[in-house]
Amino acid sequence: MATREGGRSRVVKTFGLFLVTALAEIIGCYLPWLWLRRDGSAWLLLPAAASLALFAWLLTLHPDASGRIYAAYGGVYVGTALLWLWLVDGIRPGRWDVLGVSLCLAGMAVIMFAPRSGA
Repeated sequence: MATREGGRSRVVKTFGLFLVTALAEIIGCYLPWLWLRRDGSAWLLLPAAASLALFAWLLTLHPDASGRIYAAYGGVYVGTALLWLWLVDGIRPGRWDVLGVSLCLAGMAVIMFAPRSGA
């Protein structure tokens, strides 16, 4: 029973950290987009740089190999980006978007939580 709860806790922590990481990356890219495409203030570049630095630091908090983290993180990033599309851009993702995100998240789960020898 403790193993199941520990595993569930690991899944929640990993997914939560990936989610916060994705938000930091998206915000870090969205603010320069506002500056360049929507005539925003150049001052937007300061919080954008801080957000991208936070993004890079958050990726280091995972205990696994960096390549595995980057690969798995991509699945959560795709889902977060589509949530951003819906909540910020006001465009509701379609069924193909949802299918694509589901496949990405399934891939993330396989990469992060598959049993490994020697791990």
